[in-house]
Amino acid sequence: MAIQWFPGHMAKARREVTEKLKVVDIVFELVDARIPTSSANPMLDEIIQQKKRLVLLNKADMADPEYTKQWIQYYTEKGHRALAINSREGKGLKEIIKASEELLKEQRERRERKGLKPRAIRAMIIGIPNVGKSTLINRLAKRNIAKTANTPGVTRGQAWIKVGKELELLDTPGILWPKFEDKDIGYKLALTGAIKDSLLNMQDIAVYALGFLKSRYPERLQERYQMEDVPKEMVDLFDHIGKLRGCFMSGGEIDYDKTAETVVIDVRTQKLGTLTFDFPDDQPD
Repeated sequence: MAIQWFPGHMAKARREVTEKLKVVDIVFELVDARIPTSSANPMLDEIIQQKKRLVLLNKADMADPEYTKQWIQYYTEKGHRALAINSREGKGLKEIIKASEELLKEQRERRERKGLKPRAIRAMIIGIPNVGKSTLINRLAKRNIAKTANTPGVTRGQAWIKVGKELELLDTPGILWPKFEDKDIGYKLALTGAIKDSLLNMQDIAVYALGFLKSRYPERLQERYQMEDVPKEMVDLFDHIGKLRGCFMSGGEIDYDKTAETVVIDVRTQKLGTLTFDFPDDQPD
């Protein structure tokens, strides 16, 4: 499966990001804490090169906290600073400026030695669509500046936003890579709402979700859908959930589309608890 989803405004955004890097001190890489690898833009290393980077694991309240700790350790071992945050509720945001100051300490000291006046840290926020950039900016600025929506691809332009005297943010449109070669990445992005539901079949997304839960979180599956044992066959699992949730068509047949939608909504609304879909142990060395 190779999903093509690279609208013209995203190609333009990449060019603009490359140009604006010259005027920023640090890049805030915003990823979804549930899918840190799948929601990371693979072009980012090429784009930002040697620029300082702070990885922000957003939506940490929706991710499995044990794996979030492992991810922070993983980034630390790779030489990157990482923070777990929840921009919707404003948790962890106070650490962002502090961490930025620590990462830029040498750079700021060089400016002082040259006799240059101290100035606010200039940061660029980069992330794929629907990862929470606008919510983060509004929280940091303590006012509604950035447009928000629970739909991928809302932010289109670039603008500097002041956060007190310490920080100036450059918002950027969400950037996705031209295609997803790994089908699992596509399913994870769809399951967490990072790409439009119309790009993939809802039943396929639900099949992926149920297969993942059977493998990693079987007890959550059993508890949510009232099962002593999880059926081996996917069709039997669909039938059980469909009957349990009353997903029927006229004539009494199971409505698999409605069942699939029920499963996906349950995952997205944390009816199965906090979930993580990417794991540090699965990453290449």
